[in-house]
Amino acid sequence: MYKTLLLTAITFSGIATAQTRIKANAVFLPVGMLNMAVEKPVSPKISIQGEAFISPWKSFDGKHLEVGMGTVEGRYYFREMMKGWFVGVYASAAAFNLQKWNYLNAITVTDEFGNPELRADGSVRVTELYQKGYAFIAGISGGYHITFSEKWGMDVFAGIGTVQSVYKGYYKDNDQRYDKADQFNKSGEFLPTRGGLMITYTLAKADKVSN
Repeated sequence: MYKTLLLTAITFSGIATAQTRIKANAVFLPVGMLNMAVEKPVSPKISIQGEAFISPWKSFDGKHLEVGMGTVEGRYYFREMMKGWFVGVYASAAAFNLQKWNYLNAITVTDEFGNPELRADGSVRVTELYQKGYAFIAGISGGYHITFSEKWGMDVFAGIGTVQSVYKGYYKDNDQRYDKADQFNKSGEFLPTRGGLMITYTLAKADKVSN
């Protein structure tokens, strides 16, 4: 997970110079998740953005939700650089320990014959499942940048893409594998993978970025 974030930080240090825009996602901050980005123009209407997302929650409302993700995005602005409507393409790499969206509810564990397993006290074994692994994402995005002042603004954006994952699945009650794969499971999904409301600050020529 943290190798992904280190690569993203290196990307940030390379592009965070004067005339770039630094950002924080106001949607995730209240729940203790960090989503930061740096955007830099590379032509009159095209920019490149490096982004990091960190969810440190080993347990969030009783669910596994630990994620580290780095993203690189290219954007095209229809009107003017870093103003108004834009579209983009992006690629992400992530490491995760979470409960996938379709594994949030507890299940009755069954044996090889389909019969419910019983605990030592005679009760039926019911537990949730979680997954640990890596994901690679590619997608398209769109949004709108609102300018408040020379330096302050806001991005409203969303993106959807293909998510290719390799992971191992575990029972939550004993941390043992529930899947039958010798190594990793594989899955492919088409999902919303990014979005929010970024508060943005534009670095002026006189500003300096500390190392």
